[in-house]
Amino acid sequence: MAATGAERAPAGFRAHLEALAQAQKPSLNTAAYSRLVNRPAGRVVAAAAHTLGASPNQVTALSATLSAAGLAVLALVEPRWWTGILVAVLLAAGYVLDSSDGQLARLRGGGSRSGEWLDHTIDCFKTASLHLAVLVSWYRFGPVTDGWLLVPLGFEVVAVVTYFGLILMPTLRPAPVTEPPGSPAAVHENPLRKWALLPMDYGAQCWMFVLLGFGAVFSWVYALVFVCNAAALAIALRKWWRELRVLDGSVEVSS
Repeated sequence: MAATGAERAPAGFRAHLEALAQAQKPSLNTAAYSRLVNRPAGRVVAAAAHTLGASPNQVTALSATLSAAGLAVLALVEPRWWTGILVAVLLAAGYVLDSSDGQLARLRGGGSRSGEWLDHTIDCFKTASLHLAVLVSWYRFGPVTDGWLLVPLGFEVVAVVTYFGLILMPTLRPAPVTEPPGSPAAVHENPLRKWALLPMDYGAQCWMFVLLGFGAVFSWVYALVFVCNAAALAIALRKWWRELRVLDGSVEVSS
């Protein structure tokens, strides 16, 4: 009987993994890291969690715990080569689990409003805390000049406004028209887009912290990623405003 049970568990895992692969939403307009690394890894974790009987909220809580641990190390421990690796691994693992909870909910037949609220609330805490943790680390341990402290402050504003826009815009748009799978409109995308979006991808940002213990190298990489995100936000704000003005005009004409 024990052997039968041992054989049944892997089969269940494979079945869950295949079900998620078939039901996975299209990855258009997402960065290469989330598309090629984080979502597939999250799919494996979701299948394993379902096999073990874990709930989406439990996965969300574990994601929050790992992310909080990474932020605590970042803010409180003096940067060394090993602390950078630890921070990157904890943040990246938390991000994998953040991708897993929704996929696990799909396997279980659908999510809940409370689960979605919990997931977005933790995402908001994470977004608002990451660059504050960098600010605390730099204030306590370096860089040498205080002017560098403006970089994580600016990154904090950019990250929070970007998150707010990404959450708000879908609520202001009309319901999207779903394209049939495989249709030209559903698959059309510039092949370079997913790579151009990498600096704005939270998962890719997690791994820049492996440079945390290398002083000026991390500072300049972090500053460059900040500039990319600020530029992307400026472009997005213009696009969102123009899109909403067009929608305002269509509403006025129809009324």
